[in-house]
Amino acid sequence: MRKQLSLAFSFAFILLLVSSAFAQTTRERSTKKARAAADQSAKAARVFNQIMETHERSIPKDLLDRAEAVAVFPGVLKGGFIVGGRGGSGVISRRVAGGWSAPAFVDLGGGSIGLQIGVASTDYILLFMNERAVGSLLNDKFEIGGEGSAAAGPVGRSASASTDVKLNAQIISYSRSRGAFAGLELKGVVIKPDNEDNLQVYGMSARDILTGSNQISMEKMPEGVRVFPETLAKYSTRH
Repeated sequence: MRKQLSLAFSFAFILLLVSSAFAQTTRERSTKKARAAADQSAKAARVFNQIMETHERSIPKDLLDRAEAVAVFPGVLKGGFIVGGRGGSGVISRRVAGGWSAPAFVDLGGGSIGLQIGVASTDYILLFMNERAVGSLLNDKFEIGGEGSAAAGPVGRSASASTDVKLNAQIISYSRSRGAFAGLELKGVVIKPDNEDNLQVYGMSARDILTGSNQISMEKMPEGVRVFPETLAKYSTRH
């Protein structure tokens, strides 16, 4: 009997240790993910802010004001030899009453064939111009040039943003590499929600974050990610 009690006590103690270690690991993972989310949002906000502050080469305000959502992918890497690829992560916020939604985390990837040597880091900004474009993004994956039409965006205060191609395009795309910012027509690029990150940071999928009835208010967003919607609101807010 005494031996049985001793074994039961030992087993309970081991379970307690395992449970404590698991809880600590979970807390550490959550803390690490929160820091990574804040860092991603800060990088995206910094890229957008830098571009919009260069007024002569920024996104035209009338075009930005028409956008339903804005995605920023900072530091996307493209490199390789003969067969290359793009890969990076970013955030997207959608318009909500008086501002912008909590940023959902998304991944960008795609292949390219050609003579490529070396690695280049490029920032991408995508304007999603209508609800259909936003809705397509929230599927398992969304291919630019496949399901969604895209157009290179104009730059500068005086740039015309009212041509037919701009009005009909679901997505207006830009890139910045080596300091040069310009419109870029993307093809074969796939964007998909990073719902592993979204669930860990918010407990919600990208679809719920951007379109759900229980959208997260600015006050309830994790403090570290607020910088991205706050930065978008500096340049465009519908009342």
